[in-house]
Amino acid sequence: MQWPPALADLTIIFAGMGQGNNVRSRYFYGYNIVAAGFAIQAVSIGALFAYGVLFKEFQAEFGWSRATISGASSLAFFVMGAAGILAGRINDRIGPRILIALSGVSLGIGYLLLTYMQKPWQLYLFYGLLVGVGYSTHDVITMSTVARWFVKRRGMMSGIVKVGTGCGQLVVPLIATVLIGAIGWRYSCFIIGATALAALVAVAQVMRRDPHSAGLLPDGGSGAPEGTFMPVDESGFSLYEASRMRQFWTLCFAEFAIFSCLLTIIVHIVPHSRDLGLSPTIAAGVLSTIGGVSMLGRVTIGTVNDAIGGKRSLITCFIILIGGLVWLQLSHNALMLFLFAVLYGFAHGGFFTVMSPTVAELFGTGSHGLLFGIVLFSGTLGGAIGPLMAGRTFDLTGSYRLVFIILTAMAVLGFILITTLRLPKKDASGI
Repeated sequence: MQWPPALADLTIIFAGMGQGNNVRSRYFYGYNIVAAGFAIQAVSIGALFAYGVLFKEFQAEFGWSRATISGASSLAFFVMGAAGILAGRINDRIGPRILIALSGVSLGIGYLLLTYMQKPWQLYLFYGLLVGVGYSTHDVITMSTVARWFVKRRGMMSGIVKVGTGCGQLVVPLIATVLIGAIGWRYSCFIIGATALAALVAVAQVMRRDPHSAGLLPDGGSGAPEGTFMPVDESGFSLYEASRMRQFWTLCFAEFAIFSCLLTIIVHIVPHSRDLGLSPTIAAGVLSTIGGVSMLGRVTIGTVNDAIGGKRSLITCFIILIGGLVWLQLSHNALMLFLFAVLYGFAHGGFFTVMSPTVAELFGTGSHGLLFGIVLFSGTLGGAIGPLMAGRTFDLTGSYRLVFIILTAMAVLGFILITTLRLPKKDASGI
């Protein structure tokens, strides 16, 4: 049987980690990086999506407004982006292992402390700050590391890593819903926190910055004997050079528009579904469907990106996103919301996969962590503003109608920006 390319790589990644010498002889350590990145994404984003399930629980117990609860999520997104810039810069220098472990501790402790929450300031401290720091490394560190280990299959491997995000989105909201129903939201937060802490600290030990120190080359090529240091030869633009290019700021503004849409939907789709009369389980199912379909979007767009490049991949995602947001405004029952989740989920997965390879395609890998971190920070500013705006708008109008119109306009703006994107001109040195 002939496996599709992405599935074939998945079988190699997981088979090689437990098989004998025949497999190991053709096994590239970069696949360990991909598997670890997959797990980091699943745990971190699973915890992020669980917040949407907790939203109504906080409302019911404390009587807080949606703006108050959304504000903690917005703070977490802002902290995630700001800390991600620093994490990306440090990762360019020392690698990912310590950074992933520290962020895992912060995420885990934040959720553990939510068990004792009584006041809004505690939600902002425990979730907005501590959990926000915990989220800061899952994307910039894993995706930047994968970009160094793979070149020819960078998009595909990025897509496989981001499938982990889809798994977390699919599984964790459903588990959280069951746990909340059985033992309450406080003990559920304790379980999420303890699991995240242990898993992220353990998986962090697998991560390594790049293939050169192991005597390897990207994509599995051979260099010096394993264990022999090889100098890192990474070309690309510095932050100073990139900051003077229109392409860099185009990506930043487009990412702002993308995250404004995506993270607002993540936070508010469950409350919106409940408002339409769906049960808690069905509403969580809409969120989980987004996660499940996003896995297809991640692998598909990641693989296609290797063939058509970042600009065309982003344009494709924007077209699907705009169609999904228009459909959401027409949706008034469970079936229509699940159809929205399919459209939106595919675009969601594609967006979160393609931006890192696009940054590497345009600006190289020499400062990839820092540049990607700044692009992500631009996005998380949108992710901080969007959910807060949506919560405040709902509190004032009693409806998400205006919110969805604004999100559609943001998606159209992002689409227009990406259509203007051009490759940077290379200088005489070939950079």
